[in-house]
Amino acid sequence: MKIETVQKWVASVILIHVGSVPAVSLAVYSIGVAESDRGRGIGLWIMSGVIGILTVTGVRLIFQRSPISPWLILGLLPTAVTGFYIF
Repeated sequence: MKIETVQKWVASVILIHVGSVPAVSLAVYSIGVAESDRGRGIGLWIMSGVIGILTVTGVRLIFQRSPISPWLILGLLPTAVTGFYIF
């Protein structure tokens, strides 16, 4: 395997970790906040989706692929799951 390929995989794994932890944390935290303050809870919920989409886009750009793809749905997964608890 070429060193560039390994570097891309390492960078993408780091980005996935750095991006998914805040996305999932905000999504879960937004459930509790939405019970007391609905506007703030929905704002946090939306921010989790934005972070998820940016994470997937960053990984696609690391591998020099088009940022627009069906894989962006994967970035919205934490937001979609917690949406049932908020609404």
